[in-house]
Amino acid sequence: MRFLSRRLVMPNDLNYANALFGGRALEWIDEEAAIYAICQLESNYLVTKHIGEISFESPAMQGDVVEFGLATKSVGRTSITVTCLVRNKATKKTICLADDIVFVRVDPETRQPVPHGKSLEILEAQTKEELKTLNMLD
Repeated sequence: MRFLSRRLVMPNDLNYANALFGGRALEWIDEEAAIYAICQLESNYLVTKHIGEISFESPAMQGDVVEFGLATKSVGRTSITVTCLVRNKATKKTICLADDIVFVRVDPETRQPVPHGKSLEILEAQTKEELKTLNMLD
């Protein structure tokens, strides 16, 4: 799992208990997972179809930096399924895990599902090449 993005928990992100509001965390997860899927499939014509189990493990407090780890779980003909782990940057403690987030590629005009032409093997090779260009791979 690669941790690709970070956010600072600000006062307007808090609930009545002064911890990160679950709804805000879910908003961030959907956005981060969508960006990940867009980059993987090289198309921004994606819609969120499903978010599976969501497990909140520990709170994030004001001033905490949280980071988002994303991984491709499976690839279908028109879809991609990803997992998102949100953790505290400093302590590495899991804040939230969202599993089985499914995005579907759609035609921009008809909004109907269309094939994206990718496979898990293609995405793994694509990621390896990207990491080489970023000097993030030995």
